[in-house]
Amino acid sequence: MKVTLNRTEFMQELQTVQRAISSKTTIPILTGVKLVLTDKGLTLTGSNADISIETFLSVEKEKVQMKIEQTGAIVLQARFFSEIIRRLPDNTVTLEVIENNQVAITSGKANFTVNGLDADSYPHLPVVESQDRIEVPAHILNKIVNETVFAVSQHESRPILTGVHFVLENKKLLAVATDSHRLSQRVIPLESGDANFNIVIPGKSLTELSRSLTDEEEAIQISIMDNQVLFQTKTMKFYSRLLEGTYPDTNRLIPSSFNTEIEFSVPELLSAIERASLLSHEGRNNIVRLSINEDSVILYGNSPEIGKVEEDLSYEQVSGEPLEISFNPDYMKAALRAFGDTSITIRFISAIRPFTLEPTESQGSFIQLITPVRTN
Repeated sequence: MKVTLNRTEFMQELQTVQRAISSKTTIPILTGVKLVLTDKGLTLTGSNADISIETFLSVEKEKVQMKIEQTGAIVLQARFFSEIIRRLPDNTVTLEVIENNQVAITSGKANFTVNGLDADSYPHLPVVESQDRIEVPAHILNKIVNETVFAVSQHESRPILTGVHFVLENKKLLAVATDSHRLSQRVIPLESGDANFNIVIPGKSLTELSRSLTDEEEAIQISIMDNQVLFQTKTMKFYSRLLEGTYPDTNRLIPSSFNTEIEFSVPELLSAIERASLLSHEGRNNIVRLSINEDSVILYGNSPEIGKVEEDLSYEQVSGEPLEISFNPDYMKAALRAFGDTSITIRFISAIRPFTLEPTESQGSFIQLITPVRTN
C-alpha cells in the first residue's frame, strides 16, 4: 500500500472515525484505525463495542489530491497515528506499508516509521440487510438529536433510559428521552417510506453521530436490523448497537389539563435562570423557585452560604391560578436551550406535579416535561 494525499482532508476523516475508537477496549486491535486503499479511494474504519464508523475518501475528490501507487490495507494505533498526522510539517502526506506491517509516514522533511497490524485481523462490521429503511434530511436528524439526547439518563441502573426511544408509525417519527426527572419528546412527519420500527438508540451513540455529520450532508439513510442501526451518508457509515428491553410508556406521563399557563421569550427566561443558578449552584440544594401571580412573576435563588437573588421576570402573558413551584435550574436551562430563540408556553398543574414546556407557535410536535422539587 502506498498513497499520497492532502493532510487536512485526511485528518478530518481520521477525527471522524476516532469518535468510535476507545483506549479501554478489551480487544487490542480496536484501539487502531483500519485503512483500506483501493483504486477508488481510501476507507477508514474505527470501532468499539457500541459504535463503528466507516468513512470514504474518494480519489475523484479534487481537494484530497490523492495519488495511489499501490493498493492494500493496514491497521495503525489510532491515537498515536492521528497525533503524528496533526503535527506533520507539510500539506501532503505519504503513507507506505513496508515489511513486517510497518508504515513509513513522510511529509516534507519529516519521516516516521510506525508499527502496524494485519488488517485481516480486524473484526468485520455488521452486515445490515434490512427492509426497514428510511431517509431523513441530515439537519432534521441533527435537530431531533439535539432536542432529545440531553434528557437521557446518565445512570446505568436502568440501561434502557440511557437511550432515545424512536418509534416510526404511519409516516410519523417520534423520538423521546427521559431520565425519570424530565422528558423531551419530538414528533416529525416523514414524506416517504412505509417502514415501521420501535427501537432505542444509546444517547452516547447519537451524540457522536451528531458530531460526525457535516453541513454538506443532505440526506441520511437509516437502516435497522435485530440489534444494530446504520446511519449512512454518501461518504460515511455509522453503526450503533441498539439497547435491549422495553422502553416505558411515556405518553401517560404527559398531562392534558392544567391550572396555570404562562408564556415566555426563551432567551430572556434562560438568562434569568442562569443568573439565579449562580447562587443555587454554590449551595447544598440546587433549587430555584418561581412565584406566579396574575400581576407579577418572580424568580428566587437562594444559598444560605452565599446569599440570595430575586428577579421580576418579563413574560408575555399569564393565566390561571397563582402558584409557587421549585425546580432544578440545570434541567430548565437544558430544556430552554433545546428550544432556541422562540417563545414557549409553560403549563402547570400544581407545585408537586410535573409541568410542560412547548413552543407557543407549533404545539404538539415538541414537548418537554420537568418534575418539580418538593420543598417543605
